[in-house]
Amino acid sequence: MSSPSAAGGRRIPPWLGTVAVYLFSLGCLLWVYHDFDWRTELPKLRNIHPAWIAAAVAADVLVYVSQAWRWNILLTPVRRLPLWKSVQAIYIGLFANELLPLRSGELIRCYLVAVWHKIPFPLVLGSALIERLIDGMWLIFGFAAVSFFVKLPGDLVAGVWGLAALVAGIGVLVAFAVLNRRFAHHVTTRHRWSEALRTAVEGLHAMGRSRSFLAAIGASIVYLALQVIPIHAMMEGYGLDLPLGAAAVVLVVLRLGTVLPSAPGNVGLFHLFAYLGLHRVLGVDPQTAKSVAGVMFFIVTVPLLAAGAVALAFTGSEIREIYHRAHEHHREHRKKAVPHREALR
Repeated sequence: MSSPSAAGGRRIPPWLGTVAVYLFSLGCLLWVYHDFDWRTELPKLRNIHPAWIAAAVAADVLVYVSQAWRWNILLTPVRRLPLWKSVQAIYIGLFANELLPLRSGELIRCYLVAVWHKIPFPLVLGSALIERLIDGMWLIFGFAAVSFFVKLPGDLVAGVWGLAALVAGIGVLVAFAVLNRRFAHHVTTRHRWSEALRTAVEGLHAMGRSRSFLAAIGASIVYLALQVIPIHAMMEGYGLDLPLGAAAVVLVVLRLGTVLPSAPGNVGLFHLFAYLGLHRVLGVDPQTAKSVAGVMFFIVTVPLLAAGAVALAFTGSEIREIYHRAHEHHREHRKKAVPHREALR
């Protein structure tokens, strides 16, 4: 009798996708900086006033405090959570994203909140999905608004509207699960992860139909607006005479571009889309745009590593240990669904 692997042919090694993502990110980084004038541009960093750096760092910290606040609002129908613990989970997740591939921090932060507060893991994952859909909605609205005032490259426009279609499709499915719980239950019982999906549907139904959902949408404006400040601060520190709205344009391009899978910390993709936003959209000199992109990456990365290390230290665990626990936790939920699926046959 042939083995499943033999019958199905050769399986693609799981590490191949990670390697492809790393190579793509490296390619983006090399493309941006292959002709960078290091000798001329590096001395300009001394001209950035420390006050602009301090403002950027402070705003960047507040960004993730506001994300924790929004997350708590979203989970209010399920459980009221202390703000500090949500901030801690988010920063540990961000720290993981800087060190581990494929945004593993998203899984980690959901695992931590689920374990700390005894909330079903699929339900917390559902809340994270809602967060991303809300962000995607606001960013697409922002992109549409920007396109009325700024002439954007055609390839960028096509890519964003493709992403908009994907976000809209997922949003419709989530809305259907919220508004048609019985049918959603009927569909999810036919899936091999039926138990996990049914728990997620219950959570989405509770969160999506509560008043706190609208409050979470409003809190998302604060979350996204705070992200404009570090970009504006670096542009001002570099002496670029551009309005605050220009920083919002760069944020929209940067956030939409970094939706793609990338190396840890969005290395490469961050630099590419920050450069495209500054140079191709706003018309900033190419060498200056590359310098600002590099400085912005440094300013947003170092505080994440520092705050993430502190948050992680309070757990008394190492990040890889938490990473393996989160994946094991995820696998356990998948296994629990198998007996239920077999019973339905």
